[in-house]
Amino acid sequence: MTDDNVEPQSLDDLAAEGDAQDDLIGKLADAEAERDEMRDRFMRALADTENMRKRSERDRREAENYGGSKLARDMLPVYDNMRRALQSAEEADKEVNSALLEGVELTMRELISVFKKHGIDPIVPEVGDKFDPKLHQAMFEAPLPGTKAGDIIQVAAEGFMLHDRLLRAAQVGVSSTPAS
Repeated sequence: MTDDNVEPQSLDDLAAEGDAQDDLIGKLADAEAERDEMRDRFMRALADTENMRKRSERDRREAENYGGSKLARDMLPVYDNMRRALQSAEEADKEVNSALLEGVELTMRELISVFKKHGIDPIVPEVGDKFDPKLHQAMFEAPLPGTKAGDIIQVAAEGFMLHDRLLRAAQVGVSSTPAS
Protein backbone atom coordinates (compact mmCIF):
# COMPACT_ATOMS: atom_id res chain seq x y z
CA MET A 1 0.00 0.00 0.00
CA THR A 2 1.32 3.32 -0.98
CA ASP A 3 0.45 6.68 0.27
CA ASP A 4 -0.60 8.74 -2.65
CA ASN A 5 -1.30 11.82 -0.53
CA VAL A 6 2.40 12.51 0.09
CA GLU A 7 3.31 15.58 -1.78
CA PRO A 8 6.81 16.07 -2.97
CA GLN A 9 8.60 18.70 -0.92
CA SER A 10 9.48 21.91 -2.54
CA LEU A 11 13.03 23.18 -2.63
CA ASP A 12 12.13 25.94 -0.17
CA ASP A 13 10.79 23.36 2.28
CA LEU A 14 13.95 21.28 1.95
CA ALA A 15 16.14 24.34 2.43
CA ALA A 16 14.17 25.37 5.54
CA GLU A 17 14.50 21.83 6.92
CA GLY A 18 18.24 21.93 6.18
CA ASP A 19 18.55 25.32 7.93
CA ALA A 20 16.74 23.89 10.98
CA GLN A 21 19.16 20.94 11.06
CA ASP A 22 22.13 23.31 10.69
CA ASP A 23 20.67 25.37 13.53
CA LEU A 24 20.40 22.26 15.72
CA ILE A 25 23.91 21.15 14.79
CA GLY A 26 25.19 24.65 15.63
CA LYS A 27 23.39 24.64 18.98
CA LEU A 28 24.77 21.16 19.72
CA ALA A 29 28.29 22.32 18.88
CA ASP A 30 27.83 25.38 21.12
CA ALA A 31 26.55 23.16 23.95
CA GLU A 32 29.54 20.80 23.55
CA ALA A 33 31.97 23.75 23.55
CA GLU A 34 30.32 25.14 26.70
CA ARG A 35 30.46 21.68 28.32
CA ASP A 36 34.18 21.37 27.47
CA GLU A 37 34.86 24.85 28.86
CA MET A 38 32.98 24.03 32.08
CA ARG A 39 34.83 20.71 32.40
CA ASP A 40 38.15 22.55 31.94
CA ARG A 41 37.20 25.18 34.52
CA PHE A 42 36.06 22.45 36.93
CA MET A 43 39.33 20.52 36.51
CA ARG A 44 41.37 23.70 37.06
CA ALA A 45 39.35 24.57 40.16
CA LEU A 46 39.84 21.01 41.44
CA ALA A 47 43.61 21.24 40.83
CA ASP A 48 43.76 24.67 42.51
CA THR A 49 41.90 23.30 45.52
CA GLU A 50 44.28 20.34 45.79
CA ASN A 51 47.32 22.63 45.49
CA MET A 52 45.90 24.93 48.15
CA ARG A 53 45.29 21.96 50.46
CA LYS A 54 48.88 20.76 49.99
CA ARG A 55 50.28 24.28 50.46
CA SER A 56 48.28 24.84 53.64
CA GLU A 57 49.39 21.45 55.00
CA ARG A 58 53.03 22.33 54.25
CA ASP A 59 52.61 25.77 55.83
CA ARG A 60 51.03 24.19 58.91
CA ARG A 61 53.94 21.74 59.27
CA GLU A 62 56.49 24.52 58.83
CA ALA A 63 54.70 26.69 61.39
CA GLU A 64 54.68 23.76 63.80
CA ASN A 65 58.38 22.95 63.26
CA TYR A 66 59.84 26.41 62.76
CA GLY A 67 57.32 28.79 64.33
CA GLY A 68 59.38 29.08 67.51
CA SER A 69 62.66 29.80 65.74
CA LYS A 70 62.69 33.46 66.83
CA LEU A 71 62.22 32.47 70.48
CA ALA A 72 64.80 29.71 70.12
CA ARG A 73 67.30 32.16 68.57
CA ASP A 74 66.65 34.55 71.47
CA MET A 75 67.34 31.76 73.99
CA LEU A 76 70.78 30.93 72.57
CA PRO A 77 72.57 33.79 74.40
CA VAL A 78 71.10 32.45 77.66
CA TYR A 79 72.63 29.05 76.83
CA ASP A 80 75.96 30.70 75.96
CA ASN A 81 76.04 32.74 79.18
CA MET A 82 75.26 29.70 81.34
CA ARG A 83 77.96 27.68 79.53
CA ARG A 84 80.49 30.49 80.11
CA ALA A 85 79.49 30.76 83.79
CA LEU A 86 80.10 27.04 84.29
CA GLN A 87 83.42 27.14 82.41
CA SER A 88 84.71 30.23 84.25
CA ALA A 89 84.22 28.82 87.73
CA GLU A 90 87.65 28.13 89.12
CA GLU A 91 88.41 25.14 91.32
CA ALA A 92 88.43 27.23 94.51
CA ASP A 93 85.06 28.73 93.56
CA LYS A 94 83.59 25.30 92.89
CA GLU A 95 83.93 24.26 96.52
CA VAL A 96 82.65 27.55 97.93
CA ASN A 97 79.78 27.94 95.48
CA SER A 98 78.95 24.29 94.93
CA ALA A 99 75.22 24.75 95.52
CA LEU A 100 75.06 27.69 93.11
CA LEU A 101 77.04 25.84 90.43
CA GLU A 102 74.88 22.75 90.88
CA GLY A 103 71.79 24.93 90.33
CA VAL A 104 73.29 26.41 87.18
CA GLU A 105 74.19 22.92 85.91
CA LEU A 106 70.65 21.67 86.58
CA THR A 107 69.19 24.72 84.82
CA MET A 108 71.54 24.10 81.89
CA ARG A 109 70.44 20.45 81.65
CA GLU A 110 66.79 21.52 81.72
CA LEU A 111 67.42 24.09 78.97
CA ILE A 112 69.14 21.43 76.83
CA SER A 113 66.21 19.07 77.50
CA VAL A 114 63.72 21.72 76.36
CA PHE A 115 65.84 22.39 73.26
CA LYS A 116 65.81 18.68 72.38
CA LYS A 117 62.06 18.45 72.99
CA HIS A 118 61.54 21.19 70.39
CA GLY A 119 63.98 19.84 67.81
CA ILE A 120 66.93 22.10 68.63
CA ASP A 121 70.20 20.20 68.44
CA PRO A 122 73.66 21.60 69.16
CA ILE A 123 76.43 21.64 66.56
CA VAL A 124 79.55 20.89 68.59
CA PRO A 125 82.66 20.99 66.39
CA GLU A 126 85.92 19.70 67.81
CA VAL A 127 89.40 21.11 67.36
CA GLY A 128 90.87 19.35 64.33
CA ASP A 129 87.53 18.90 62.50
CA LYS A 130 87.28 20.17 58.96
CA PHE A 131 85.63 23.58 58.51
CA ASP A 132 82.15 23.27 56.94
CA PRO A 133 80.71 26.61 55.76
CA LYS A 134 77.18 25.17 55.97
CA LEU A 135 77.55 24.59 59.73
CA HIS A 136 80.43 26.82 60.85
CA GLN A 137 81.17 30.54 60.83
CA ALA A 138 84.87 31.40 60.69
CA MET A 139 85.54 34.08 63.30
CA PHE A 140 89.25 34.28 62.47
CA GLU A 141 91.88 32.55 60.42
CA ALA A 142 95.42 32.00 61.64
CA PRO A 143 98.39 29.87 60.61
CA LEU A 144 99.07 27.13 63.13
CA PRO A 145 101.94 24.70 62.69
CA GLY A 146 100.88 21.07 62.59
CA THR A 147 97.49 21.79 61.06
CA LYS A 148 96.12 21.84 57.54
CA ALA A 149 94.37 24.80 55.97
CA GLY A 150 90.66 24.56 56.80
CA ASP A 151 91.07 22.71 60.11
CA ILE A 152 89.21 24.07 63.13
CA ILE A 153 91.72 25.32 65.68
CA GLN A 154 89.36 26.88 68.24
CA VAL A 155 85.64 26.73 69.04
CA ALA A 156 84.25 30.07 70.24
CA ALA A 157 80.56 29.12 70.41
CA GLU A 158 78.45 26.09 69.60
CA GLY A 159 75.98 26.23 66.76
CA PHE A 160 72.41 24.95 66.68
CA MET A 161 70.07 23.28 64.20
CA LEU A 162 66.29 23.59 64.40
CA HIS A 163 65.13 20.29 62.88
CA ASP A 164 66.88 20.44 59.49
CA ARG A 165 67.50 24.21 59.39
CA LEU A 166 70.52 26.07 60.68
CA LEU A 167 69.50 28.21 63.64
CA ARG A 168 73.01 29.51 64.36
CA ALA A 169 76.34 28.51 62.88
CA ALA A 170 79.08 27.34 65.24
CA GLN A 171 81.66 30.10 65.66
CA VAL A 172 85.14 28.74 65.09
CA GLY A 173 88.72 29.72 64.41
CA VAL A 174 90.20 28.16 61.28
CA SER A 175 93.76 27.32 60.36
CA SER A 176 95.18 29.01 57.28
CA THR A 177 98.08 27.51 55.36
CA PRO A 178 100.86 27.32 57.95
CA ALA A 179 103.61 29.90 57.47
CA SER A 180 107.02 28.50 56.63
